Amino acid sequence: MGARPKHRDNLIYTAARLFRQQGYAATGINDILKEAAAPKGSFYHYFPGGKEELGAAAIRHAGELVTGTLERLALAHGSPGDTLRAYGALLAGWLADSDYRDGCPLATTVLEVTPQSALITVAAEEAYDRWRRTLAAIIAPDDASSAATQALASLTVSALEGSLIQARVARSPAPIHEACNQLAHLITPSH
Repeated sequence: MGARPKHRDNLIYTAARLFRQQGYAATGINDILKEAAAPKGSFYHYFPGGKEELGAAAIRHAGELVTGTLERLALAHGSPGDTLRAYGALLAGWLADSDYRDGCPLATTVLEVTPQSALITVAAEEAYDRWRRTLAAIIAPDDASSAATQALASLTVSALEGSLIQARVARSPAPIHEACNQLAHLITPSH
């Protein structure tokens, strides 16, 4: 009898967390298996391409998590600025809860293995593209495809990524809140 499907998702979630906290290179398959309480056979069953294939799946999962969170917050808040501030509050809370060990769900892995890993590079490109499209739709629902809105969405991704790194180094949520407040001021007056 084959491994139960639950091991696949658990391996992905565990890998995403460990890669985010300690880096891709520093996280071995045995670390992931131990944390996920999954048998080694299930790893190779679901990820015959090895750690790189799991890394791409973890990037996709993290990308979907961020996109889904942004979409839910946009529905719950009245303006793009309020949505970004709420997202910043979530990021700051998650980072503090991890004792500043977590970071961006993508950046830690992406900085280590792209462009060397084509598989992970493609997964990251797709994730960042979804974030930009989602943010553009939040920023200007009626003008999401314009060059100005696309540029603002790209700036937002860059600012969020940079603020997470700064917050982790400073062991303070202040850079995240500052970035989100500044982005909200840029976005709200023009829309």
